[in-house]
Amino acid sequence: MTATPAGHARLAPVPPPSSPTVSWTDLLRAATDDCLAALLEAAEGADDRDWSRRAHGLDWTCRQTLDHLALGLTGYAGLLIARPTDRYITLFASLDPQAPVPDCLEGLRIAAALLTSTVRDTAAEVRAWHPWGHSDAAGFAAMGITELTLHTYDITRALGPAWSPPDALAAAVLTRLFPDAPVGHGPSDTLLWSTGRTALPGLPRRTEWRWDGT
Repeated sequence: MTATPAGHARLAPVPPPSSPTVSWTDLLRAATDDCLAALLEAAEGADDRDWSRRAHGLDWTCRQTLDHLALGLTGYAGLLIARPTDRYITLFASLDPQAPVPDCLEGLRIAAALLTSTVRDTAAEVRAWHPWGHSDAAGFAAMGITELTLHTYDITRALGPAWSPPDALAAAVLTRLFPDAPVGHGPSDTLLWSTGRTALPGLPRRTEWRWDGT
């Protein structure tokens, strides 16, 4: 993790929920519903050719970004199920390249539901490998929310309408994965800064970043 810039204190922690897996399950469901609604609006306002343009700030097209999301969400569920200690799982998920984009959102919802149910059913003591820190179910839920919200932001910035991660989701993710995030800014703006999407007053846009899933 990159050290917190001088003069900026760490984000004040959010009190831990009394039932972490249930709380993170609810957050994942909320993220899925919110992001898919925004993506559907973008899909209805553009044709499939528009989805071949690059997502905002990424080398992937908007459609490739959707495929990355399906891969990532399914992969996080797989890591919690297989629990490898030093590698990624051998299952890879992708969306039908011939399907219309609105239909592909069905596949994204399936991938998110697989992760949500896996988080719900995984014991609190379970840990699984991730290159950015071996993590528990809550950590993988936070990673899934991060993937959903950030890439929904990337796609809607390229296609419209404008959308940003909801503050409640951003605050939970910052506390779990970005303990050195600066204070004094809204949670959504801070998450976008922490992941190299935007600048903040007095803080330039980051060119390198990673979360801490430990």
